[in-house]
Amino acid sequence: EVQLVQSGGGLVQAGGSLRLTCAASGFTFDDYAIGWFRQAPGQDREGISCISSSDGTAYYTDSVKGRFTISSDNAKNTMYLQMNSLKPEDTAVYYCGATDMKRLAGYGVTIPTILQELVVHYWGQGTQVSVSS
Repeated sequence: EVQLVQSGGGLVQAGGSLRLTCAASGFTFDDYAIGWFRQAPGQDREGISCISSSDGTAYYTDSVKGRFTISSDNAKNTMYLQMNSLKPEDTAVYYCGATDMKRLAGYGVTIPTILQELVVHYWGQGTQVSVSS
């Protein structure tokens, strides 16, 4: 059974830091793009960061660039999101996601597409991040 199990998150003051963890089981990160998404109250879910297993290139949306860092430990089948300099507008439920790039071969799906159009095959359960001002 494929699962993504998240941990981390919580309440932090503005300017603080948190780290989210996403542990995968039932598949490996090989040939997957793995990323982080978030959904603020009353808003649509958005992609914020993604890393390609093929070349390790990390992508970030402008809203988190320079503050958040995505990483993975393929030996542990675990990915992370280090969030620094948090702002109240970062308050949201955060989700990890994995996209099977082999399944999408030939369809021209890129990492930016994954973030913009939420092309995700497996989702984590979500974890709340709240940033107070």
